[in-house]
Amino acid sequence: MAEEVHIIARVLASPQEVDANAWNGLLALQSHPTPFLRHEYLTALHESGSATPQRGWTPRFMTLWDGDALIAACPLYLKSHSYGEYVFDWAWANAYEQHGVPYYPKATIAVPFTPVPGTRLLARDEESRTLLVQAVCQWCESQDVSSVHVLFASGDDVKTSADEGLMLRHTVQFHWKNEPPASASSQGALEGKDTPARYASFDDFLASLAQDKRKKIRQERRRVAEAGVTFRWSRGADIRTADWDFFYRCYERTYLEHGNPPYLTRDFFARMAGTMPEAWLLFIAEKEGYPIASSLIALGDDGTDGLVAYGRYWGALERVDCLHFEACYYQPLQWCIAHGAARFEGGAQGEHKMARALLPVQASSAHWIAHPAFAEAVERFLEREGQGVEGYLEELQGRSPFRHV
Repeated sequence: MAEEVHIIARVLASPQEVDANAWNGLLALQSHPTPFLRHEYLTALHESGSATPQRGWTPRFMTLWDGDALIAACPLYLKSHSYGEYVFDWAWANAYEQHGVPYYPKATIAVPFTPVPGTRLLARDEESRTLLVQAVCQWCESQDVSSVHVLFASGDDVKTSADEGLMLRHTVQFHWKNEPPASASSQGALEGKDTPARYASFDDFLASLAQDKRKKIRQERRRVAEAGVTFRWSRGADIRTADWDFFYRCYERTYLEHGNPPYLTRDFFARMAGTMPEAWLLFIAEKEGYPIASSLIALGDDGTDGLVAYGRYWGALERVDCLHFEACYYQPLQWCIAHGAARFEGGAQGEHKMARALLPVQASSAHWIAHPAFAEAVERFLEREGQGVEGYLEELQGRSPFRHV
């Protein structure tokens, strides 16, 4: 007689209530892991005061257990607003308000302030992932939570969510691949390689671009160099405390210039330096021997392509023409080529990234709406929006920055 399996769901008020090794071990099994879902990262968000109930992020991490074994988990937050998510549902909230129905609290399964696609539903297998989605929706319904939003989800997350009746929403991001445009279909196939060719140098990358794009990038880089700006980079434990301090001044300035306080505290980055130093790459721009700007890149292994770089934060204390492009794109791309990184994810928004060979990709989220009438309305909205996103993606894909071979 088969042994009966009892799966227990536990809702946790802090990531610290689950063992770090168990959480990270589950993350390592996923098809699309990122450093942002590591236990250390999520814990730092809370312990540093960056993502807390006082700031509208109340953790209710859903976990499933088979005895003492963690078999599924997700970072669920009850939200009292929609800031820091980058999948915009303000119109939905307004519609609820106009009809006298509360939209908040809602449940968001996401990494706070981090629009990076990747696994959100940690699970040892497909069955466990299905049980996790069911447990989340059942718990939210029992708590009178208006909705569930799985943001920037992996392909596995999207499939399971759709199978369980969640509605899908798509947006567009821009990613760069360390792969000459003809390599996957021609050179790799001819040489019998499983992995595509990589760019040999930044000049090799430039040579793959259309003449006007190549000329523009060289002009932009020349302006920065002629302004007397040079760059240095540090990775991991080599990033000095003074450099972290300077970076935070730049990061804070970027937010304050737009009239907002920064999402992340200085203590968050101190915790990153202490617990996840290997995940960070810092570029600092200097002029006449003094630092004037910086950009921070996250690094991780996505389990498929190898090393991946994620553009995250930047800021400048002095204005120099084209400095943003140099700090946020050209320096990171040059580093990626030199160190064999497979991909650089430039993040959300910004068609200007295409001129720098960051190509459009689809990013997806999944949504469950408790109220039947609003669920129907959102479904119709998403169908119309999805058609627009599909057309927009096709239009962008027809505007290749690469030269014709």
